[in-house]
Amino acid sequence: MASDSPHTVPMLERIATTNHVFAEPSKRIHEGGDVQSFLTSKAYRDIMTFLLQLNRAMFPRLTDTSQPQTWPLQSQEVDFSEPVRRLQLLLSKLESIIDEAPPDTGPRRFGNISFRRWYEIVADRAPRLLDEAISTDILNAGDSSTSTARTELTSYLLGSFGSAQRLDYGTGHELSFLAFLACVWKLSGFPQAGPGAEERGIVLGLIEPYLELVRKLIKTYTLEPAGSHGVWGLDDHSFLPYIFGSAQYSPAISEADDTPVEGSLPDAPSASSVVKVPVIERERETNLYFSAIGFIYDVKKGPFWEHSPMLYDISGIQAGWGKINKGMIKMYNAEVLSKFPVVQHFPFGSLLSWDRDPSAVAPAPTAHATAGPRQSNPPSVQTSLPTQSAATRVPWAGSPRPDSGPTAAPWATARNPTARTAPTSSATQMPIRTTLPDTSRNPPGPMAPTRAPWAQPSQSNTQSGTSTSQPTRAPWAKPS
Repeated sequence: MASDSPHTVPMLERIATTNHVFAEPSKRIHEGGDVQSFLTSKAYRDIMTFLLQLNRAMFPRLTDTSQPQTWPLQSQEVDFSEPVRRLQLLLSKLESIIDEAPPDTGPRRFGNISFRRWYEIVADRAPRLLDEAISTDILNAGDSSTSTARTELTSYLLGSFGSAQRLDYGTGHELSFLAFLACVWKLSGFPQAGPGAEERGIVLGLIEPYLELVRKLIKTYTLEPAGSHGVWGLDDHSFLPYIFGSAQYSPAISEADDTPVEGSLPDAPSASSVVKVPVIERERETNLYFSAIGFIYDVKKGPFWEHSPMLYDISGIQAGWGKINKGMIKMYNAEVLSKFPVVQHFPFGSLLSWDRDPSAVAPAPTAHATAGPRQSNPPSVQTSLPTQSAATRVPWAGSPRPDSGPTAAPWATARNPTARTAPTSSATQMPIRTTLPDTSRNPPGPMAPTRAPWAQPSQSNTQSGTSTSQPTRAPWAKPS
């Protein structure tokens, strides 16, 4: 799928439905080793192609004037096509169904059972909602005696809003919505427009309102995070807004330019602004990255570095939003598409096929991909993924986070953190820091953060029975 030219991003191919044989999407990832097959499948190729296609569209564009063209949320510069508007109406109707399934008032910390009622109503009305949103010629393509396009689209749409059984929502469900949109694209459900035009309509007109809908579902029904990494995850629920939001702030390009891997739009806020509430409240209205950060502030309390250390570490990247965007693409591949607990429920049909991509190079097994049933501690090696340009093969270069004043994390170098020791037992004595423990030497688990293979273990000072760590940084950062 990769293009020979570094100046272009491959486009997701549309298919001819006349003789296409559709299939009921089914589960194919049953154990950790199956993730390796997924990473060489046509489905993986198409998902990454579509993601990179949408991502590049959100980069600002150079114009004849000194002011680059940008596309903030609620932008008047983006014309939504008729298919986008019809799908917007579908999302609006799904939101209105919340009023028909009010949350149960009984005592419950997580997972309000009324979400099952909401999901049941959505599943019941899905055929009619799709009829109103997508052309019947597209939906009914295929052999009605077996499976049609409707069958595959319905599966991905219903998988986009969380699990009615587990009462949770996470990046696997977000992936299902991306897959739904990719399938509509492959079926020519979106018109062909100028470079990036329809893609921007999809991001701003569909993905952004979808994110707003699921945030309302999470708050209304107190849905648990699905497949969360805990504090070492990027976000409990979403990943896509960090990709597209960082692209919004990246340097302006022409259509023939490489996708930037460093630098920022001249008037973009600094990445360190994730700890500045006034900046967050201002930027969340126009930027996907800060809209996701704002939601974290809505639902979590306490210092940002404490409940979101990964995002805090990323905010110390000084090479600009282009570098953050490149790292987010790499991290999405490692943390979402290569993690068994995230992709194990993803179904495969004909549009997103389990069949092997003939041009794929088999990736070496990774601890992240094989951490599933009947697998144990395989070697830790990076998987390959489609790249935006030749430059994106270079790992993120990290630099120590400068002291950012009172909100700096206690493990930052300028803060010179101290350590304290817990009471000891007869078996072991383990130093406990006032910050998060160093897990770099722990055996990889099914949701272990992507420290390996590019991360270096922290240095310990065992004098006086205490331990200190180097500044915490994102897993792709090089040691200083």
